[in-house]
Amino acid sequence: MKKRFSTIAKTLTLTMMCSLFPLGSSLAKTEEKPVDLDMLFIGAHPDDEAGGLSTYGQWIEQYNYKMGVMTITRGEGGGNAVGTEEGSDLGILREKEERDAVSIAGINHVFNLDKVDFYYNVSAPLTEKVWDHDVTLEKVVRTIRMTKPEILFTMNPSPTPGNHGHHQYAARMAVEAFYAAADPTKFPEQISKEGLKTWSAKKIVYRGASGSGVNIGGKCETTFVPSEPTDKVYSIWSGRKSEKQNKTWAQLERDAQKLYESQGWKVFDDVPNDPNQLGCDRFTEFDSRVPITKDNQQSTSLLEGALLTTEKGLPLGTEISVTTSNYKIVPGETFKVNIEVTNNSEKILKDANLKLELPGGLEAETNGQVSIKQLKMGETQKFSFTVKASTTMETKRYRLNATLAVGEKQGFSSRVIEGVSALEAKLQPLPHVKQFQEWAEKNRVQHLENLIKPVFSIGLGESKDVQVNVTNNSSSVQSGEVSIQLPEGFQTLQPSITIDSLNPDETKAIQFSVQNTNTSLKTSNEGGTNGDYDFTITTKTTDKSVVQKAAINLVPVTDIQQAATEPTIDGEEHEGEYPDHDIDLSRLWEGSVPTSSMDASGHAKVSWYKDALYFYVNVQDDLLGTVLDKDDAKRHWRTDSVEITIDPQGNSENTSSTFKVGVFPTTTEHKPAAYRDADNYQGPIELTAPGMEIASKINEENYNGYTMEVKIPFSVLPAAVDPEKFAFNIFVYDSDTKDKTGQTRLGWSTWGGVQGDPYRWGHGKLKDYHPDVNLPQQPKEPIIPMDVAKSVLSPQSILQSSLNGVPLASGVALEKDSLMMVGKPKVSQKTVNVKLKAKIPGTANVFLWSNKQILDKKSIDFESNKQAEVVLQYPTDKLTETTYVLVSYETKDGKTMSLSYPIGN
Repeated sequence: MKKRFSTIAKTLTLTMMCSLFPLGSSLAKTEEKPVDLDMLFIGAHPDDEAGGLSTYGQWIEQYNYKMGVMTITRGEGGGNAVGTEEGSDLGILREKEERDAVSIAGINHVFNLDKVDFYYNVSAPLTEKVWDHDVTLEKVVRTIRMTKPEILFTMNPSPTPGNHGHHQYAARMAVEAFYAAADPTKFPEQISKEGLKTWSAKKIVYRGASGSGVNIGGKCETTFVPSEPTDKVYSIWSGRKSEKQNKTWAQLERDAQKLYESQGWKVFDDVPNDPNQLGCDRFTEFDSRVPITKDNQQSTSLLEGALLTTEKGLPLGTEISVTTSNYKIVPGETFKVNIEVTNNSEKILKDANLKLELPGGLEAETNGQVSIKQLKMGETQKFSFTVKASTTMETKRYRLNATLAVGEKQGFSSRVIEGVSALEAKLQPLPHVKQFQEWAEKNRVQHLENLIKPVFSIGLGESKDVQVNVTNNSSSVQSGEVSIQLPEGFQTLQPSITIDSLNPDETKAIQFSVQNTNTSLKTSNEGGTNGDYDFTITTKTTDKSVVQKAAINLVPVTDIQQAATEPTIDGEEHEGEYPDHDIDLSRLWEGSVPTSSMDASGHAKVSWYKDALYFYVNVQDDLLGTVLDKDDAKRHWRTDSVEITIDPQGNSENTSSTFKVGVFPTTTEHKPAAYRDADNYQGPIELTAPGMEIASKINEENYNGYTMEVKIPFSVLPAAVDPEKFAFNIFVYDSDTKDKTGQTRLGWSTWGGVQGDPYRWGHGKLKDYHPDVNLPQQPKEPIIPMDVAKSVLSPQSILQSSLNGVPLASGVALEKDSLMMVGKPKVSQKTVNVKLKAKIPGTANVFLWSNKQILDKKSIDFESNKQAEVVLQYPTDKLTETTYVLVSYETKDGKTMSLSYPIGN
């Protein structure tokens, strides 16, 4: 527990830090200790923190808290609505946007981990492969151990539909680091060689919640009811006014969001001026190590136990950790509840009473209470209770509370368990969902599994073998019956299957053949309830019947015929080129609803001929978006375009084994252009899809839409086509502005985030097509873009590191004096001379930095004990007060250090 300082003592800004630099001959000093944070947000990209800035800002202003933002990438894979920068250059731009934005909320520390933002996907496993689990986790843990935040904030770690794989994985790193940073066996060299200590953050939460309640006005803090009763949700109203800035925090958050200009956020509408029309930020708790008082619904309740205490609450620094031997609890069986009580407060705890509070259906074998006569400062005591579940225990989730009372003050910590039936049948999860479930179990956060609704997809009129896994959760042999209850329009010939003599902890896979019998049902997000045709799986034993809820995603299907004549790629449809079979592209999946078919709609036809697929697309549109230069014809979602996605074998887990191309109907050269994105091999088609042809017809002067024609050779796909399992999709992106922002997304097989979900793309049956045996039978290895912005080349990061003591990219710090600045930089007219001396070999990057811009930069390689002079140029007659000489130094093993020296007049 860190000692809480007074408001005056805690106010140490970057401006004050600058006073630490001496004017003598030695190098500019960094802080003796890294910055001590109260809160830390962990996300994947610049702007991921933006939705919570109203909450963070009001707490920072009210209590003078220090907060940091960790951004694992700099967003190099995003779009750019303000220029042509991309890759590492875009990353540096987005870092500046983020720093400017979060400063509105009083956040001055942004940590970039130098991992690449390779492209939008919805796969945490793919992200892990690119980012390298151990390397990324080590950096997150190092940052936590150095900066010692009490509360971690992050994102949703689950593969909910449309959730970016980078967001998922950043959140998983946060969760793992919450536990690993406190564990001396994790990254022990940080302790033995770097001199760090373990650190136990007190709480970790993610932004977002599922439930209902009043969503606007101050009452949104006290009326929210979680969909899952055991979820612990905190609500903070954004309608409070900042005393310093004389705006509501919602307005300030929107001001900050508009600074992410490269992402097109500058055009966001202002929020209402009436505070009663403003809503709440909501955060859901992953885990907590500290006690809180019951029924605390204040706006600061999330801070309780970690940064604040209440009048009736336990002293700040009291910790109670609750764990259980099992998460899944079977009726009639016993399990252990383990409780650790730690006193990190400034007082000795005397005559305390610890009580285990259990809901109905659970009973401790003893009375569930224990007295603690004395708990000294820094001391921990451990207790274990044996709990038995009744034979009538319900199959639902329970929260177990451990309450500690010291006189009239008390607080409780808790743990969630789930009552399960002895025999349990569940739909086989999708591969990325299965991986998430395994991760949740490994990290003992199985309660997060309720974030994912079990689903499978099936084509219109098709049949599919659906796997159901039956598990014996109990300690005795079990038998029963599993049945499936399908919605209207679907059937199975064998609705129930008997399970005989399943051994303890054994899982058996069974299959139901499901068929869509009503081909008039609506597909995609227009079908069922928001695209879900709900069904249930029921498990019956002699004494119990339990139900799992699941859903079917019905995707459209079309036949792809061989063209009678080879299509001519000219942007027009000619007789014999395409069968008379229309594909409707007018379903909305994201963005604004078109006011009419003339506002935005589309239709397509598809055929094959010899060695290629052919697409003819007709788009109606009333306003032409930004016309890009040919060299900037990429990131197709920024303006009017069509995206074609192909999963050649219909079994891709993510888009790295698919083909995705964005086609622009026109450019400033009045010719179409195309660029592969977020797939097996990204880049302009001239490089990544040889033999691909495009053509369009468009009247830019009297614009009412366009037609385009596309030839895609089978040879450019990641693998040979399976004519019976082929999956594809066509999307229309509509922009009605000239600011490189899109407003509407339409398509054929449509759900939110569907561009990253191959399992929900439509099915195409290639009639009479026989694959070329010379084409790859397995998808080629993906080529991932690795153009990443590095912290050693970011003046913003170098300056921060020199001031707050956290190494660049949260890596290993070099020893002091590995690189020294000899004397003061010498400023003369138009030049600044800097003398550097290296103790060990490495590369120095030297910047002249003024008003957040680079005036000049030089790089120089050093050998051991070598000295060099760097001459930097500046164009102005006078340097401003905010001018620095900044130096990063990096050795071959990746260790770094940062120097800064103010030289402004």
